[in-house]
Amino acid sequence: MAKEITSANFDELLKSGTPLVVDFWAEWCGPCRMIGPIVEEMANEYEGKVVIGKCNVDADRELPTKYSIRNIPTLLFFKGGELAERHVGALGRGELKSKIESLL
Repeated sequence: MAKEITSANFDELLKSGTPLVVDFWAEWCGPCRMIGPIVEEMANEYEGKVVIGKCNVDADRELPTKYSIRNIPTLLFFKGGELAERHVGALGRGELKSKIESLL
């Protein structure tokens, strides 16, 4: 299951050294709802190897502001505590899997 990511737990997750994927989303966003099940599936598949989580932009405005999230869905990929890649918009299972594999 994807972890709930907020400004309160983000720094701790980032400092852990484990690759991190953050899906910025909102309930009213159609494309976010489309990729939601894929993100959940990848969270289960990569459990213990990569932290995959979701940040609700309506519930937490601090973290999206910090990373200049202007459109959703936006996925941020972190490796070694640093932002490695940013993807704006929906993406398919294969493309997401490929991006996650690049973090390992």
